[in-house]
Amino acid sequence: MLLEFLDSGCSSRKRLLTVAALASAVLFLSGGLPAQTVSDTHTPQANPTTAPSSIQAQNDSKNDSKSKEDQPDKAESSDAGSQGKSPPASNDSTQSKERQTKRMMWVVPNFGAVSAGAQLPPLTAREKFKLAEDDSFDYSAFVWTGILAFQSWALNSDPELGQGAAGYGRYYWRGFADGVSGTYFTEAIVPALTHEDPRYYTMGTGGFLRRTEYALSRTFLTKTDSGGTSFNWSEVGGNGLEAGLSNAYYPPQEQGFNQTLRNWGTQMESAALNNIAKEFWPDIRHKVLREK
Repeated sequence: MLLEFLDSGCSSRKRLLTVAALASAVLFLSGGLPAQTVSDTHTPQANPTTAPSSIQAQNDSKNDSKSKEDQPDKAESSDAGSQGKSPPASNDSTQSKERQTKRMMWVVPNFGAVSAGAQLPPLTAREKFKLAEDDSFDYSAFVWTGILAFQSWALNSDPELGQGAAGYGRYYWRGFADGVSGTYFTEAIVPALTHEDPRYYTMGTGGFLRRTEYALSRTFLTKTDSGGTSFNWSEVGGNGLEAGLSNAYYPPQEQGFNQTLRNWGTQMESAALNNIAKEFWPDIRHKVLREK
């Protein structure tokens, strides 16, 4: 969604520079404080066993009294040790800074982004289709499609579709069909067949270039349902299927192998830029927007 937004009206180099400049401004993340440990040095004394009976009874009474007095100290030491082993509050703060949110900029859907370091179970086929449904029919999808359709209509990008309200409607439904088919192919249909995970797993640490390289690589590599890594058939093949399907409802002038290849390239470019935006969104949220 975010990249459809960037995709209209500016070159690939400008779009990449825009994302890179925004992300590099907020690259570093703050670290947590080390945990403190508290040791328990209290050692109980042994009871005498060879004293006469009267002295033994007196000593037993004293030992019982001492034992009762020592119990609070042991409890306090145990509590302190437990506190020393627990993660410090700063770790929670750091995790919050690295956390992905359901939306970027409070509007753009980010349902498929996984926070850095998170370990999640694989999605079922039903859950993959639910993810595609949420992305395709979110309220923002209708808004962005309307904006992009208006731009294409105003620029008369496809003269065959005409002008006026009817022409705008033709631009709109075709744009919406592109978005829905592309999302279902890449997030549900192909992943269910290839057993791939359509979510984006954030790297979250490392330098800007390393994280950017990682984000770009996720366009062609992905995590499998079994936890391994494989070629990203969901993204590469799914976008190819979407580009091919568009031949069925665009004018003849917008069909053919060359146009299909261009459409596929545009979708892959959008996927790459979208991955970069997802990778650095937690940094932008914390460093630029000052969210906690």
